[in-house]
Amino acid sequence: MKELDVMLERFACEALPWASPQERGALEELLSLPDPLLAGYLLGESTPPQPQLARLAGAIRTYVAMQRGSALFSRPQPAIPPTHAELSGEVTVYSAHGTAAL
Repeated sequence: MKELDVMLERFACEALPWASPQERGALEELLSLPDPLLAGYLLGESTPPQPQLARLAGAIRTYVAMQRGSALFSRPQPAIPPTHAELSGEVTVYSAHGTAAL
């Protein structure tokens, strides 16, 4: 299902670089499910019986909800090139509310 691909691609691009091996395993398990079951979990129509999959499905739903309404209907956001501070080891957090250097 194209809608699922859009939801998961955006989530994976942002979450996978920082995901633990267990979280990556849960994502692989979630992605191995049949599309109708996966859609039900990601749209909140049903809840996975496995706690780690339920947490992951909830995280994906939360991520999508934070993306300007719905990731299904919003345009892809352009990539933000790294700043000098990011390249030097500082971390800059970007959000809808502004940026913050950590």
